[in-house]
Amino acid sequence: MSMQLLEAEACLDAPSENGHHGEAQCVGHQSWTAENLAVESYHEDILYYTSRWDALCPYVEVTPAMLEMAPKPFIVYAVPPESPYGVPINDKYGLVHAGSPDFWTDARRSRKFKELDKLCKDLVTTFTVVPGRDVTTDDVYAMGGEHFANYYIHDHEVAGFVDYIRNLDLLVIRVHAPNGDLVLTDVSILLPERGQVYGSFCQWNRDYKNKSPGIYACLLASRWTADHGYKYYNLGPVDDYGYKALFVTDFEPIFALAMTDPAHPLALDTTSPLHTDFKPEVWNRIHRHL
Repeated sequence: MSMQLLEAEACLDAPSENGHHGEAQCVGHQSWTAENLAVESYHEDILYYTSRWDALCPYVEVTPAMLEMAPKPFIVYAVPPESPYGVPINDKYGLVHAGSPDFWTDARRSRKFKELDKLCKDLVTTFTVVPGRDVTTDDVYAMGGEHFANYYIHDHEVAGFVDYIRNLDLLVIRVHAPNGDLVLTDVSILLPERGQVYGSFCQWNRDYKNKSPGIYACLLASRWTADHGYKYYNLGPVDDYGYKALFVTDFEPIFALAMTDPAHPLALDTTSPLHTDFKPEVWNRIHRHL
C-alpha cells in the first residue's frame, strides 16, 4: 500500500474540535477546520499566518481547499517532497543516517561522541514510546512548556501537534541527574513509513548547560534510531543551528507555499519571510511543476 493511502487512512477517524467525527477536513496526518487552521505569526509588527502544524510537525500536507480557506498572507512550510505542491526554499532538513555503520565509525564523530558520553556518564536516561492517541495538550506542555514559551510556540501549534500524532507514536527521552533533577526531555515523532525519527522539540535544564544537553539529546535519539531499525533521525531545519553539523549526513530540500497579495505590507518588506525564504516569482504558485 502506498504512503499516500496509508496517510489518508490515518486521517479517517480525526475528530473536529468539538469532538464530532466527520466535521473536520483531513489530509495525511492532519485534520482542521476553518477556525483552527491558521495561526497568527508576526514579522516585526506585520501580521501573517502559518498552519497549526508549523512549529512542531514535519511534512505538512496541503490541499487546494485548505489554501483557499486560509487567511492571507499564508505560508506553509515543509510540504512533503513527493507532494505535487510547493516550491523549494532556502532552508533544508538535516538528516542523520544513523542506520549506517559509517555514521558511527567516522573518526571525528566517534571521538566527539566518546567525549560527550564521558561528560554525561553520571546521567540516567530513559526511553519511552508513547502512542500519540494517548497524548493530551497538557502532557505536551508538561514536557515542553518552557521551550514553547522561549521560542514563541503558539497554543494552536501545540494543539496541531496533538492532532498530527493521533495515529503515530512518540519517542520520549528523559535524562535525570543523580540528584533527581530532570536535565532534558526530548520528544520525537516516529515515522515508520519514511524510515525516520523526527525530532520535534527538546526542553533542557539551563542549570546543566555544561553537559551540552541539546547535543547529548541528538546523540541519544540517533542511537535509538539505529537500534530500532530506522534509517534516519531527522533534525528538522538546520540553517540556523550550527551545532547540528556534527550529526548531519544528508540534506533534504524543504518545500513550501506562500499565498499573498503582492501589495500586502509583508510582500513589500524585503526582510520578511516572503523574501528570505522565497523568490517573488513563486508567490502564489501552488503546483510544484507548472
